[in-house]
Amino acid sequence: MSSRIAIGALTGALFAAAGPSCAQSYPTKPIRVIVPTVPGGGGDTVARVIGQKLGDTWGQQIVVDNRTGIIGAELASRAAADGYTVMITTSSLLYREAIYDKPSVVTLRDFIPVTEAVKQALVLAVSPALPAKSVQELVMLAKAKPGQLNFGTGGNGSASHLAGELFRILTGIKVLHVPYKGLPQALPDLLGGRLQYVFGTPESMLPLVNDGKLRLLALTSARRSQSLPDVPTLAESGVPGYEFAGWIGVMLPMGTARDLVHKLYQDIARILRLADVRQKLEVNASEIVANTPEEFTAYLRAELARWKKVAKEANIHVE
Repeated sequence: MSSRIAIGALTGALFAAAGPSCAQSYPTKPIRVIVPTVPGGGGDTVARVIGQKLGDTWGQQIVVDNRTGIIGAELASRAAADGYTVMITTSSLLYREAIYDKPSVVTLRDFIPVTEAVKQALVLAVSPALPAKSVQELVMLAKAKPGQLNFGTGGNGSASHLAGELFRILTGIKVLHVPYKGLPQALPDLLGGRLQYVFGTPESMLPLVNDGKLRLLALTSARRSQSLPDVPTLAESGVPGYEFAGWIGVMLPMGTARDLVHKLYQDIARILRLADVRQKLEVNASEIVANTPEEFTAYLRAELARWKKVAKEANIHVE
């Protein structure tokens, strides 16, 4: 209870230190939404669904500006704290902070969290050439052949990498990490049997699973997904304590007035609860969250500490 009070007090202090209020008249001009992902990516899809509804609600144009990678976050962090620049980003921002010695963007220093919009699990998929037909069989195989199994990722510090390292740590297996420029670049080697498994997004893995080209073993979430009810979690498949979920969240530049933060939260939370929005976003093991700014802040602080610990144990760092 004391930690919750402390977190709430800190968040309140940050908001209280923000600039003068103008929420009653806001917005009076177009809103720029910076999305540090490529068009069509998870963050982009969420941003466009939310943006369309916000435009309808406010009677203002919502301009989605894709600035891939850290460039987008840096641009958003330097924007005026007047509510007219919003960032909708993915958990890769926090993963980067966990592995870099001197990150150019520090999430809770440079931004005020508004809400975690969507949480999405990854899936553990293996090559059909691999005899393992369950998570337990995969672990047994890896322990019988230490250092001989390879798992592919979208690069050092990516979601697929951290998910794989957490799996390695909790199971005690010895496997070889093979990083690629992006997870799509790893798929030919997975399909060809040169990689044994990957942790990937459901939308990229499921078409290959449905075609019989990959075998799906488990979800990384803490509980089963309503959209994939027959797929077990890693925790229930013999890896107790395993939980990994990426997130897509809304943030404003640090210094934004408290009532603007909460106006944006209230309007977005209402949008996220609409039936047609849920239908569009709660697919492929995605789950709408819509937590408060205070709850999202506490979650980010806990997640950063967690992944810094994993990165240290796995010796993942970038100077």
